[in-house]
Amino acid sequence: MKSLLYVLLAISLALTACQSDANPPIQDMPAAVSEPREPTEAKPIPKFDRDSAYAYVEKQVSFGPRVVNSDAHAQTREWLVQKLESFGAEVREQDFEAEAYDGTNLSATNIIARFAPELEDRILLAAHWDTRPFADSPLEDDPNAVVNGADDGASGVGVLLEVARQLGQNKPDIGVDIVLLDAEDYGKSNGGKRESWALGAQYYSRNVIEPKPRFGILLDMVGARDANFPVEGNSERYAPELVRKVWRLAHSMGYGDYYVNERANGIIDDHFFINTIAGIPTIDIINMPRNDGSRSSQFVDHWHTGDDNMDVIDKRTLRAAGQVVLATVFREAAGTL
Repeated sequence: MKSLLYVLLAISLALTACQSDANPPIQDMPAAVSEPREPTEAKPIPKFDRDSAYAYVEKQVSFGPRVVNSDAHAQTREWLVQKLESFGAEVREQDFEAEAYDGTNLSATNIIARFAPELEDRILLAAHWDTRPFADSPLEDDPNAVVNGADDGASGVGVLLEVARQLGQNKPDIGVDIVLLDAEDYGKSNGGKRESWALGAQYYSRNVIEPKPRFGILLDMVGARDANFPVEGNSERYAPELVRKVWRLAHSMGYGDYYVNERANGIIDDHFFINTIAGIPTIDIINMPRNDGSRSSQFVDHWHTGDDNMDVIDKRTLRAAGQVVLATVFREAAGTL
């Protein structure tokens, strides 16, 4: 994941308030301003299969690091397209060329799976499927360590593959675009420009397939045990209404231990560009552990290290992410989110 450029966007704004901010974010956000969907007969929310999601994460890791331009990257792309098509999605491969910060030419692909493509009213669900080409966490003492990206990349994709499988079997009355973004993790750490990150998200945001989704949810690092999903700053800045709805829904479903009512700093992740370029209000569900002052990173210890393997993945966390996303889709389709 990317975001070494932790954006302290507008320090004076509440969105970058630290986690000890006196006003919990999902209570003090502004009231809803958009027109809700007309309530319809609600369809049952499918049960998210955590074992299935885990198997999808494991399969991705079995290809090896999914670094852009590598054989593992090409093999993973083929497998992802095949799986999404098997679930009944209309799949488009959005190929693009991008120059990385170090001058490397990247031949990358965003994979766009559309469910109910005939419907105008649509939701975006996204994750990145590439991996970091090298280990550069402050906690990594081996610069040659292999980053397998079980959590940072594969977990979000694994969750969305299981969501896609459920959408193929249980059709909500709303369109869903599942977008697997590429070249997210090839950015420059330590002083690099924020635009060096999330290259696939930037390309997608400038080339959104119409009709444009009304809102989006990004999943990033949603597989580790004891995950902590705070209200990330740029999510609160650009999509406060959606944050409030999703976090309250998660609490009502019994997942309050994961979706904590605390603020975290804004970060540069795929959702930042989807918000600022495409204009699609998008939130980031991402594991950002509580900071007691002793951490050298905002992220989990295995982030950008050789420890990001299947050992860190917990099926309960995958379910906490996926079940809430499924409930969001079906509740929004029924006009009851």
